[in-house]
Amino acid sequence: MRPIIQLFGQILAPTAKRFYQALDNPELTQTSLQREICDRLIKSEYGKTLGIHSVDDWQRVPIVDYDALEPWLNQKQQQIPLTPEPILFYEKTSGSSGAVKWIPYTQSLRRSFNQMFCVWAHDLIIHGPKFSTGKLYACISPQLNVADSQTLQNDLDYLDGWLRWFLRPWLVMPNKLNRLHDANLFKHQLALALLEAEKLEIISIWSPSFLQVHLKYIQENQDLLRTELHNRISHHRLQFLSESNIPWMQLWPNLKLISCWDSANAADQAQGLKSQFPGVLIQGKGLLATEAPITIPLIVAGGCVPVLDEVFFEFEDDTGLLYGLHELSIGKEYTVILSQKGGLYRYRIGDRIRVTHYYRHTPCLEFIGRHQAISDLVGEKLQETFVNNALTMLNLQETNFKSLIPIAEPPHYILLLDSAKESPEIIAEQLDLALSESYHYQRARAIGQLAPAKVFISNQIPEILVSHRIRTGSIWGGIKHPILATSPISTELLQELKLEIGQK
Repeated sequence: MRPIIQLFGQILAPTAKRFYQALDNPELTQTSLQREICDRLIKSEYGKTLGIHSVDDWQRVPIVDYDALEPWLNQKQQQIPLTPEPILFYEKTSGSSGAVKWIPYTQSLRRSFNQMFCVWAHDLIIHGPKFSTGKLYACISPQLNVADSQTLQNDLDYLDGWLRWFLRPWLVMPNKLNRLHDANLFKHQLALALLEAEKLEIISIWSPSFLQVHLKYIQENQDLLRTELHNRISHHRLQFLSESNIPWMQLWPNLKLISCWDSANAADQAQGLKSQFPGVLIQGKGLLATEAPITIPLIVAGGCVPVLDEVFFEFEDDTGLLYGLHELSIGKEYTVILSQKGGLYRYRIGDRIRVTHYYRHTPCLEFIGRHQAISDLVGEKLQETFVNNALTMLNLQETNFKSLIPIAEPPHYILLLDSAKESPEIIAEQLDLALSESYHYQRARAIGQLAPAKVFISNQIPEILVSHRIRTGSIWGGIKHPILATSPISTELLQELKLEIGQK
C-alpha cells in the first residue's frame, strides 16, 4: 500500500507546487484572483445591479452578511443572480447559533475545496506520519431529515469526482449509508464499520464531539457489538470490547492522524482526544467553513496558511480599517471578509483570526472565534473572549466540554460541563465571581437584574445538545458547541438538561 500512497503524493505534487509558489507572492496572487472573481461578478445580475464594470469599482461592492444576500438566493433554481455559473447544489450550514443558512455551490467553488484537500494531503504524505494502509474514515453525517437528502454527507463530497473515485477503496463506510435516517441506527452501523477497520489510519471529522459520541456508544454497547462482530473480527480484538475502559489504541493500532477542529470552542474537546489517543497526530482543520476553504493546516508551515489562490481576502481591524492579506501584522487580530468562486462577494463570514507568523511571505492565521459573539439578557454584554478567559481562571482540568448559556426567565446563566472535580455549587460561586469582573455583569447582579449563575454537570450533556440541534435541522457532524451561547435556550432543552441532572 505504501507505493500507492507515494504515487498519490506524486499526483498531488503539481497542485502543491503551484500553491507554494503563490505563497511566495501573496500580493500578486490576490490581485490576480480579485480580477478573476470580479469578472464573474460583472457577468452576474447582482453585479449589473450594482453597476460594477471593472475591478476599479470593487469598493462599490457592499460588504454583506447572509441576511443581505438571502433575497438573491433561490434553492429551486440552477441559475441565480449572484453568479453566471450554474449551481450544482445548496449546502446548509450548521453554525453555533442562528437559523440554518443555505450556501450555493458551483463547480468552481467545489474545485477550491478540492485544491485545499490536495495541498493538505500532499503535506501529510511528505511531512506527516508514515502512512502505510491508507484506511480513512471521513466524517459522515446521517441524513436524519430525508427532505435534505441533496446536502453533502461527508468530507469527500467536497471533492472532484476523480479524487473521490481514487480515494473510494480506502474509505471506511457504514453499510447502507443512504438508508440510515435514524440516529441510533447510524451510530450502531458506524460503530460496526469502525470496529471492523483494524487497519484504520486516518479519522477526518469536523467537531471532536462527533467522534466522542461514537466512542461513547461503543463503550456503552460492548455486549451487543461483540455479539454482532463475533465472526467478523479476530478474537484478540473482541477481547478489547470486554474491558471497562476500552483501549482505543489497541483497537486501532495503525491510527496515526485525527483531523478535526481544535481551536476556539473546540480546543477542550480536541485536547480530550489527545489524552485518549496518545501518539496520534491530532491536527486542527484550520478555518474551514461551508462558505469557503479559508486556511490549510500545513506541517511544513508550522501553522495554517490561507487558501490565497482560491479565495480573495479582506481583513477588518477593530477600528473598521481594511487590509489586504500581505498587509497583516503578526500578533494582530482581524475579522475576515471573503470573496469566493460560488457567488459570495465581500462576504462577512463572522470569524476572527490572529496572525501567528509568516511562511514564504504569507501570514499564517489562527482562528480565535466568532466576531462579536455577545450575550446580552439585561445589558450585561458578556463577550466570548471574556467568558473564555473567565472559564480558564476556574481551572476546570478534568473538563473536556464547557458552554455558558443564557436563560431568559428568570435571567441568569448556566455553565454546562461534562465533568468536574468540584461540586456544581462551588463552581457556580467561583463562576459568578469571575463573570463579575465584567462591570456590566457585576452591576446587573448587584441590582437584581440577573440571578446567580448555576452549573450543570453530566457526561450526557454534549449528547443532549447534539440531539436537540439535530431535531432543529443541524448537520450532525458539523455541530459546534460555543463557549458562549448568544441566545437563550428553549424551554424544552432546559427541561431535558434539568431532567438529566435530576433537578426539578
